[in-house]
Amino acid sequence: MSKIIPFIKKEAILFIAAVFACISMIFIPPDVQYFSYIDYSVVGILFCLMIVVAGLKKLGVFIFLSQRLLNKTKSLRFLSALLVNCVFICSMFMTNDVALITFVPITIGIFALSGHKKLIFTVVMETLAANLGSMLTPIGNPQNLYIYSFYQLNILSFFKYVLPVGAIGYMIIMGLILVSQNGRIDVTLGRNVELESLKKPLLYYAVLFLLCVMTVLHFIDFRICFLIILASALIVDRELLKEADYSLLLTFVCFFVFVGNLERINSVKNALSLFLQGRVFLVSVLSSQVISNVPASMMISHFTTDVRQILLGVNIGGLGTPVASLASLISFKLYSRSEGSAPSKFLGAFTIYNISILFVLSAIFA
Repeated sequence: MSKIIPFIKKEAILFIAAVFACISMIFIPPDVQYFSYIDYSVVGILFCLMIVVAGLKKLGVFIFLSQRLLNKTKSLRFLSALLVNCVFICSMFMTNDVALITFVPITIGIFALSGHKKLIFTVVMETLAANLGSMLTPIGNPQNLYIYSFYQLNILSFFKYVLPVGAIGYMIIMGLILVSQNGRIDVTLGRNVELESLKKPLLYYAVLFLLCVMTVLHFIDFRICFLIILASALIVDRELLKEADYSLLLTFVCFFVFVGNLERINSVKNALSLFLQGRVFLVSVLSSQVISNVPASMMISHFTTDVRQILLGVNIGGLGTPVASLASLISFKLYSRSEGSAPSKFLGAFTIYNISILFVLSAIFA
């Protein structure tokens, strides 16, 4: 029990998904049809993206970019804007959780050296930026990748749905930073990371990343992408295989089993489909607050064809409670572990800003 309880606390979403899957097995005993539940393309592409992003991070690409942007920054307000923009842009291509894992520690280090007390505000804005920025691309977060694949969206339709939300969300964040406290700050991140000697490996990972993007856009079969990237990792750097978030991949599998079984229970399927009529956006937002937006998107998608409402619902629903998006939990954990942290103050600020923006965006796009 001393090992099980900490694991459950650390992997709460995976535990919940496994429990749901096991309960559903009581009603639909395991059979060969279970293999058809899993969307192998989503799991495979997500794994490939994890490996490629881990390789880029290991090269120091993201540290290099942040150093180039942040050196010689003098304005506190400008510093916050730079950090938040870094997260917003990077979350589109390296997922929201990886963007926060990369930039929140950098932010904590900078503010610890400068002695300024604007750390909580900046990390909260970074978290908002990660969740809003990641919604702008199919590869920005797991729920987008899943919805894009499940509904066989084309890229133009996807952008038509998400760009207005992302644009308004971005303007709100920048507006909050613009009216926030300002001051003078000197940031020197020490010796710069140089990429001159890393041009070849950087090109190698850039090609692999392009391969992932082409696969998401349905130009390349996901099995080809998976085999190429797996073989590349085994040959070039096997350590990267340890960096994949296997708990997230297993969470997907568990929810695929749960939802697949629900679909085979006709009474449940019909009741859920009827209940969701005209309520897809609202249910997507509210369910995200409790079980987070990734499992919410997987459950609701099987009972509605309204792709716009579910796409906007689970992405806007990523704001709100810390549980609404797994990325939000990451930033909270990283901040809480920092020296002199005040978790209660962070949660207070986080809740006020998230709930406020959640209501604004929901009122506009519901």
